[in-house]
Amino acid sequence: MTQSMTAYAQATIDTELGELSCELRGVNHRYLEIAPRMPEELRVHESALRELITERLARGRVDCNIRLKVNESTDLEPNIELAGELQALLDLMQKQVPSMQPIRALEVLRWPGMLQAKKVDPLHMKEKLLSVVVDALDGLVESRKQEGGKMAELITQRLDGMHQVIDEVRAFVPEIAAQYRSRLDDKLAEILDKLDPSRLEQEMVIFLQKTDVAEELDRLNVHLEEVTRVLQQGEPSGRRLDFLMQELNREANTLGSKSQDQRLTKASVDLKVYIEQMREQVQNIE
Repeated sequence: MTQSMTAYAQATIDTELGELSCELRGVNHRYLEIAPRMPEELRVHESALRELITERLARGRVDCNIRLKVNESTDLEPNIELAGELQALLDLMQKQVPSMQPIRALEVLRWPGMLQAKKVDPLHMKEKLLSVVVDALDGLVESRKQEGGKMAELITQRLDGMHQVIDEVRAFVPEIAAQYRSRLDDKLAEILDKLDPSRLEQEMVIFLQKTDVAEELDRLNVHLEEVTRVLQQGEPSGRRLDFLMQELNREANTLGSKSQDQRLTKASVDLKVYIEQMREQVQNIE
């Protein structure tokens, strides 16, 4: 199913330390780019987080914000290592300045970093982190599918419009050729005696080659059928669709360059308008 690269999702989960949340925001990008922001105590699990996202997504820039809201009721414990360093420093100062007043225990507890949240098993936090990321990814993928489905519908409408233009061109091209041949015959009748028959035949062949648009119309149909096929497959298709838009635009330009009638010129312009509208959607497809 076609997926968009633009989407948003979030999820939360409770841990022993507090509420852990994951916010995912996706935008279009040529490749897959993951930009995580997370608390330092969870940074050790960044590689596992990246691997998890890579398994689910193929293209797009994904901003991943991990937040940990520590509960106020979370048990605190003293930083014994820091307390020992502080006590050694106080003992040294007491020797150097005997008259220095001793520091009370309450003042020591107010020292920055002296009280810290109770340590939690790192494996437990990794499990919780990956769990909340999976929940957010499920929401992100579902959002990308919904947006991608809307894009596929818009592209399909443009494809139908292009098929209609091509059918109209096929219908009036013989008329254009007949009208041109009639005008050419009238002009040639006046100067026929002065022209070399072989030269005239050669010029007619060259003209037919320059004005015959059947090949361009056939290639346009082939590319349109391929776009439809790619939209229906379940794999990432943005790059291939972008290439097909270039091919469609090339054929539409060639069609316009062979124009010998106002209707053919208009058809070429209409086709390029449809292609540009599809290209805007394709740029955001995974």
